[in-house]
Amino acid sequence: MVAFSAQPTEQEAAAEVIPLTRARTAGRRGIRWVSDALRVYRDVIGRVYRDPVRTSRYGRPRMRLAPGTGLTQIVKHRKGGRVRKVTTRHCFGEEASHAHTVRVERMNGCLRDRLCCLTRKTHGFAKRVGTWEALVGVALFEHNWLRPHVVLREKASDLPKGHRYRKRTPAMAIGLTDHVWTWEEFLTQRISH
Repeated sequence: MVAFSAQPTEQEAAAEVIPLTRARTAGRRGIRWVSDALRVYRDVIGRVYRDPVRTSRYGRPRMRLAPGTGLTQIVKHRKGGRVRKVTTRHCFGEEASHAHTVRVERMNGCLRDRLCCLTRKTHGFAKRVGTWEALVGVALFEHNWLRPHVVLREKASDLPKGHRYRKRTPAMAIGLTDHVWTWEEFLTQRISH
């Protein structure tokens, strides 16, 4: 997960998260987005992922969609409050090969499981935006850096005690670190500004 927002509405959250995602993935091509059917995603992605086309003419340059950017929306058709059918709608750019929101829904489930402020009947509230952002930030860090995932393990022959698989975190899988972090290492890490 590259960015998240604690805004009260999805429109405000999308307007904050999409520019943050583009800024945090600087130097990369566009992203293939998959979202629900809200129009705000089409508008904000179409505005944020535009690059100027340089010409020798004076004035404001023409804008075009950044290479690799695309939006595919999952549309839920409801009848009487129940989902009757789910369709996929390609909006613009490159189409996502597997247009499913299952990864985001799984991450939401993990966060709901680990943070009591996200459950329905709780005494553990996050009443301030700063508290909310700190809780979600720590939970995401723990998920990506401290918790090895079974599906990411790799076969190795040089392990002690007859172990066949090396445990890996998502941060190890994409090459950000070479070991599973500990809470002590996380809490004592120096951050340069």
